[in-house]
Amino acid sequence: MTLLLMQVATVLVVTVVCGWLARQFGQARVVGEIIGGILIGPSVFGRLAPQLSAQLFNKTSFATFESLSTIGLILFLFLIGMDVDCEQLYKERGAALSASAASIVFPFAAAAILAPALRMRFAPQGVAEVPFLLFLGIAMSITAFPVLARILDERRLQGTALGTTAIFCAAVNDVVAWVLLAFALALIGQGGGPASLPMRLMGLVGYLLLMLMVVRPLARWIINRQKGAGLSVEFLGVALAGMLLSAAATDAIGVHALFGAFLAGVCFPRIPRWQAAIRMKLEMLVSVLLLPLFFVLTGMRTRLDLLYGSSMWFWTVIVIAAAISGKMGGAALAARWSGQSWRDALALGALLNTRGLVELIVLNIAYTSGVFTPQLFTMLVIMALVTTTITTPILNALGIDGRREDERIALIA
Repeated sequence: MTLLLMQVATVLVVTVVCGWLARQFGQARVVGEIIGGILIGPSVFGRLAPQLSAQLFNKTSFATFESLSTIGLILFLFLIGMDVDCEQLYKERGAALSASAASIVFPFAAAAILAPALRMRFAPQGVAEVPFLLFLGIAMSITAFPVLARILDERRLQGTALGTTAIFCAAVNDVVAWVLLAFALALIGQGGGPASLPMRLMGLVGYLLLMLMVVRPLARWIINRQKGAGLSVEFLGVALAGMLLSAAATDAIGVHALFGAFLAGVCFPRIPRWQAAIRMKLEMLVSVLLLPLFFVLTGMRTRLDLLYGSSMWFWTVIVIAAAISGKMGGAALAARWSGQSWRDALALGALLNTRGLVELIVLNIAYTSGVFTPQLFTMLVIMALVTTTITTPILNALGIDGRREDERIALIA
């Protein structure tokens, strides 16, 4: 317990400082939190003070630390799900579906082009072509759902057409990515074998039908019988228990617990005063204490010291360029084709190009499964950090900010 308290205190101090510095440079706070994780991880702190680093952040103590960070992430995605405007999402369904498909197909095409050269240079011995391509394609096409949600939250874009479309696209992208990941693990003899894939698909479809066709109408019916009542502690406890059960269900299916938490938020009845009360009770605790643990813990697992030599950096730049052109370009072209302006299309592409920490989870799975070497793993980590970092400057250049829009509406009114 003493070690855990010291770890959390260190993380909070580093998070506050690095997050503040990131905001001073016009970046999202999450970028500073990731960089803070790298600074107190093996790449910087571990090299400058190896003995102190090993005592403070030894690997055997990370289990409780990781559990706390995951709980924070689940709570945060529940709050984000509550803010999704389903009616606005229905209006934007054309752009959302086309952008989702394009932001998966185009990066996979880029991965297919790069896969032979990268496999020849950086794949471990014995890795087959198809699993390697699947893992590389997933790494290229995935969107960091929690990071995207954090950026939307900071810029007050959650309830806008752009924010709703981006959230929908990211959810579709990541569900597809996790299904492909399950298939890739089955191909290399992990994840429960080939039979696990159809079982996961059936379980996911059944879960979605249960939540959308049964749980959501039932919750709406219960709330309609208590229209005049305020949000009680008992109901908050029941709502949080339902959220955790939903997250547990998707985790058991093999998709990811965060999707269950998000869908629980989507199914939460749209009562503004209740939504505001839950956000007020949970948001500060999650944003300040729990959620930074997830960002910092993942950042600490990166090893930037593994990149050395001009050849390594050359291939790193190639990977970054292919990832950005495939993901951002594909989503922007699809959104433009569906009728959106170039400004909104490019903004959607920039948001979906945010890979961040979900990408790092996938990369860790590929690394521990023996599909990626440490060098390729590090290249893709750099790609994830770069694509996350450039999101805010692109949005600033396009003038995309919910706070400015609020000010403009206030002036007109």
